[in-house]
Amino acid sequence: MKKIAILGSTGSIGTQTLEVVRANGDIEVTALAAGSNITLLEQQIREFKPYLVCVWDEEKAEELRIKTADLPVKIVSGMEGLLEVATEPKSSILVTAIVGMIGIRPTIAAMEAGKDIALANKETLVTAGHIIMPLAKEKGVRILPVDSEHSAIFQCLNGEQRQGLRKILLTASGGPFRGRTREQMKDVRPEDALKHPNWSMGRKITIDSATMVNKGLEVMEAKWLFGVEPENIQVVIQPKSIIHSMVEFTDGAVLAQLGTPDMKLPIQYALYYPERRYLAGDRLDFWKLKEITFEEPDMENFRGLALAYEAMKKGGSMPTVFNAANELAVSDFLNGRCSFLGIAERIEAAMQAHKAIKNPAVEEILETERWTREYVTVHC
Repeated sequence: MKKIAILGSTGSIGTQTLEVVRANGDIEVTALAAGSNITLLEQQIREFKPYLVCVWDEEKAEELRIKTADLPVKIVSGMEGLLEVATEPKSSILVTAIVGMIGIRPTIAAMEAGKDIALANKETLVTAGHIIMPLAKEKGVRILPVDSEHSAIFQCLNGEQRQGLRKILLTASGGPFRGRTREQMKDVRPEDALKHPNWSMGRKITIDSATMVNKGLEVMEAKWLFGVEPENIQVVIQPKSIIHSMVEFTDGAVLAQLGTPDMKLPIQYALYYPERRYLAGDRLDFWKLKEITFEEPDMENFRGLALAYEAMKKGGSMPTVFNAANELAVSDFLNGRCSFLGIAERIEAAMQAHKAIKNPAVEEILETERWTREYVTVHC
């Protein structure tokens, strides 16, 4: 019986992870963590019977304790609670589906406890890849990507010699505003940006997809996951999201992973790697598909992607600034305090004002996040 813990169990990736658990029947969930949705969290506790549960807010945690008083579950809260879930002794894999830089410390703690990581938290590698990847090697733990694109690359590289890798071809749908100019996007509203053409995701990542910032974050992740330089990661627009990513080798061969847009596939692959299991759902019908088209990314009108490459090349603490400025700007956009185009403008302003720290420690990363949020709040 495989035993797992999940950070972010009530979000999009967390709930789909539990769908995979439910469908297979041979995974035990030992611990869960969520932000504030205790109604759904209570349902998950009653169905999956974890030993340990964390709610970020202590008041919500106390409310959940009352609701689950009839169950043998320990309810904890805050960062200490997240760390306790991350290191829960019975689990062997931690699914990091929590959103934001809050996931860094629990991920490190889990690795130090010898647990494999099913990674769905972009910020961990974007801001702390220089810490995470060497630690994984030192502790002998695996980083198993859950993002569909990184899972596709991981699958294409399975059994291949890494020295033969020439280029990563990271695919993107282009989001709901593909082909639009900045002028056409100046009055975009949150409800427009939340209509992704192919994927069903959380609000923040859906906005990131619309701005192409999400693809920039994935480029940064790919650098650390697969040990490639920025110039060897090429973004390719593939509007139907049928090809999830590709790799090119030194002999010119290109391998691609294809499938319907279903996040449960990369989740299940990470949980059972290297085993492949049956997964219910639609299958590709190439007679209906007929063709797959490709486009170059528009980095002029979608500045977020260009800024991501710039942050990656400067390195150090600059990706943290990119990420933190985006998090705050997206929150402001969703709450009517920032325009759609203003998201990239705020990222760029913060990057220009920041003096990068070369090899930041975790505390320096978190301090850079605090500085960035303060800068964007005051100056943008």
